[in-house]
Amino acid sequence: METLGPASTGAVWRLSEPGRQVDANVVRIPPERRVETHAEPDLDVLLLVVAGDGTLVTPEGSSPLGQGSLAWLPHGSTRGLAAGERGMSYLTVHRRRPGMRIQAAGSRDPGPGRLRP
Repeated sequence: METLGPASTGAVWRLSEPGRQVDANVVRIPPERRVETHAEPDLDVLLLVVAGDGTLVTPEGSSPLGQGSLAWLPHGSTRGLAAGERGMSYLTVHRRRPGMRIQAAGSRDPGPGRLRP
């Protein structure tokens, strides 16, 4: 496990053991700041708010998040996060991304996380 300083923003903790099958991070958003709207094409993500509060923003609308809120963000979904007045820290857990690989010319489908030459 890797722990970053308490004043850090972004990923302040991450699971880093070799051979793991999942990735997990604790992310901190400072008060009144946001993670811009984005889509995750490949991975389902579980998000658990561990401190503070904020809002989950999706094309379907906004949902308030408080300590203990749990959200499932399916792959392909579009979402953004906005921290409240106290900021927000949350745990994310998802399948570990495969490392980048380069496949030989002529391969039909490079698959997720692979580059075609």
